[in-house]
Amino acid sequence: MAFDHLHEERLLILDFGSQYTQLIARRVRESHVYCEIHPFNISLDAVKAFQPRGIILSGGPSSVYDSGAPISDPKIFTLQVPVLGICYGMQLMARQLDGSVEKAERREYGPAAIDLDNPSLLFQDIEKEGVRVWMSHGDRILELPPDFILLAHSDNSPVAAMGDPRRDLYAVQFHPEVAHTPCGKDILENFLFRICRCKPSWTMRSFVDSSIQALREGIGEDQVICALSGGVDSSVVAVLLHKAIGSRLHCIFVNNGLLRKGEAESVHRVFRDHFDLNLIVVNASEVFLERLKGVVDPEQKRRIIGNLFIELFEKEASRIPNARYLAQGTLYPDVIESVSFKGPSATIKTHHNVGGLPERMQLKLIEPLRELFKDEVRLVGRELGLPERIIMRHPFPGPGLAIRLLGEVRRESLEILREADAVILEEMEASGWSDHVWQAFAVLLPVRSVGVMGDERTYDQVVALRAVESVDAMTADWARLPYELLQRISNRIINEVKGVNRVVYDISSKPPSTIEWE
Repeated sequence: MAFDHLHEERLLILDFGSQYTQLIARRVRESHVYCEIHPFNISLDAVKAFQPRGIILSGGPSSVYDSGAPISDPKIFTLQVPVLGICYGMQLMARQLDGSVEKAERREYGPAAIDLDNPSLLFQDIEKEGVRVWMSHGDRILELPPDFILLAHSDNSPVAAMGDPRRDLYAVQFHPEVAHTPCGKDILENFLFRICRCKPSWTMRSFVDSSIQALREGIGEDQVICALSGGVDSSVVAVLLHKAIGSRLHCIFVNNGLLRKGEAESVHRVFRDHFDLNLIVVNASEVFLERLKGVVDPEQKRRIIGNLFIELFEKEASRIPNARYLAQGTLYPDVIESVSFKGPSATIKTHHNVGGLPERMQLKLIEPLRELFKDEVRLVGRELGLPERIIMRHPFPGPGLAIRLLGEVRRESLEILREADAVILEEMEASGWSDHVWQAFAVLLPVRSVGVMGDERTYDQVVALRAVESVDAMTADWARLPYELLQRISNRIINEVKGVNRVVYDISSKPPSTIEWE
């Protein structure tokens, strides 16, 4: 079962390897138009089957005249569908439609100003001179393709934008999708609404309504199993399915003893007591601690925790009669990154060892969120009435505190880390900083340091505070938290968490570091 038929209006984005491709999709969806990203070499038949209202060709790191440069089927320009080329997409459009592209004498990266040369729907209601844009290219258009007109130029780009209004083909040398192009949203919306004639119908309310209908019809009378962690993705999946099929959804929550303070109780309270979900709780703290005894290697920790989770999950799942489906919180970035060449996304597909679960389970996979970005999932959570603390919950690794506790996982160390982490989350929330960072957490280091408490010397443990800003966790920068906030966090941890006498702040970015320490 797929949701494709529910998107009457949709845009197709062809990816040529730009770092901004997902950002294009985000901007389009922010304007309430559904879109999907597909590889540049998608077949013409697949493009036709997608039935796009418009096509956007992304930027990319290649030059169109390079050997092995990514090339899409030139017949997409004959489909009578509006096309917008961005950066590399513009150069490809020019080359495939008999224009010419050359290496620029001076590469152009960063801010630039363009002046408009001819009126067009693409630049309607945009200033005529000194329009600030963001450039990132080393090639330029030497000759326009036949029937194209010059729409804009800059000092370094004689052709900063071009178009063939008769065929609804447009292209820009700059990146309208980035925040550094202040009028970029207006330009994209001109393409969406004036040229493609889309309607702003993609909303999370419509997604919820159509998803519930599609899930109900696709699942029928069968039973569904969902692994519930308490994170926003699995929580939204669980509540969405519960609204669709009620008690035929069976949520399994494995308490591995590696969770944050109060998390297990919160999951029980919210999902069983508030939403009345069919929740199975597996209390396995002692089993996980026993298996992790003496283990210090982070990869070995991950393997032990992952394998034990599967073992316990499969045991509980086998007790549920007539279960045919497994629900999973796969998001759209996972789909884009894990499948290089694919057709339109499906909502339910045959389960093939996804996430390490044994293939002998013979379950079909349901991925109701596979069309959504993280920010859209949070909006769906609000539509479903999930508590804000779950909607805005910071990402938490599957192995839990075990990989934020460097060295052997012991009960005493877990308690220290859990209490320190709780202080950080409380202070971040109280200060208003919690919603401004991607995640913030404590790491317990395998070292001790000398300190003084009262009149006595101490030799206690060190906690590292990690707080990062990010959009998608692919890259991240350390958060510039106020000194006063850092001071409160440090003072509280040292005063309230027995066994800690020093707090340090991690100021490394990803790359070269990772967000997690292990």
